[in-house]
Amino acid sequence: METLAAAPLLRHRFRAMGTEIELLVEADEAAGALAAAEAEFHRLEALLSRFRPDSELSRLNREGTFEAGADLLRVVDLALAANESTGGRFDIRVHDALVAAGYDRSFELVAPDDPTAARAPVRRPGGIDVRDGVILLDDGVRLDLGGIGKGYACERAAEILGTAGPCLVNAGGDIATRAGTWTVAIETAQEPLTLELSGDSALATSGRDLRRWRRAGRDLHHLIDPATGLPAESDLLRVTAIAHDAVAAEVAAKALFLAGLRAGREEADRLCIPAVLVTVRGDTVLAGGLG
Repeated sequence: METLAAAPLLRHRFRAMGTEIELLVEADEAAGALAAAEAEFHRLEALLSRFRPDSELSRLNREGTFEAGADLLRVVDLALAANESTGGRFDIRVHDALVAAGYDRSFELVAPDDPTAARAPVRRPGGIDVRDGVILLDDGVRLDLGGIGKGYACERAAEILGTAGPCLVNAGGDIATRAGTWTVAIETAQEPLTLELSGDSALATSGRDLRRWRRAGRDLHHLIDPATGLPAESDLLRVTAIAHDAVAAEVAAKALFLAGLRAGREEADRLCIPAVLVTVRGDTVLAGGLG
């Protein structure tokens, strides 16, 4: 009986959405699928980035009313559902709060240390309405789709790459898989923790240890607490969550981070969200069935 050799593991790396992207696929040949998956990241970045003045998102933020394409509509719909399911902790109406804190341009261009104080906090503004393909923002509302947009792009790229074989898409720590079994190492307070993803699954990490800067001697970061309009003062440093897709994982990681250690662990256990919570004191807590 002839035994078929396993397909080789092909890798492709590039930069998009302000981070390094890595595509992995088990296939004898996947040049077309790899190129299409990369193109999908660039296409969605051109639509969803707040740093591109010609993007659909930037036009919506400027005009307040916009007849959006299918992708922007889908991401906003997903974000509104996430806002409701997390009791408001996940909120895309943080554009102005991010700008006020100093994150007013692509992160690699943000000054790491500036003696100028951050501007006054921007609290949660008005609402978002979607009617017949048109997105309407209340006065003063502007959106940031950074995290959820990246999760959405991971899923779209994984759908494309999965046509060639079992695959993994890694966008700066946001991961989506299709088929196969994948071993992923995540950083903890002590040493890397190895997790196994199989089939169609995803993982995302939200933390304040990477995208951070200083203003007038004060440490700031990009995870805004919608209730205060300021970078969150959680007792957590970082949260990694596993879910059925990268959007759900991104939402869960952000919501658990904002909840803090005690409430976040209880929520992960109650909702059966596998999660790794790393505290500012250097402890690593497993929740949601991990152990």
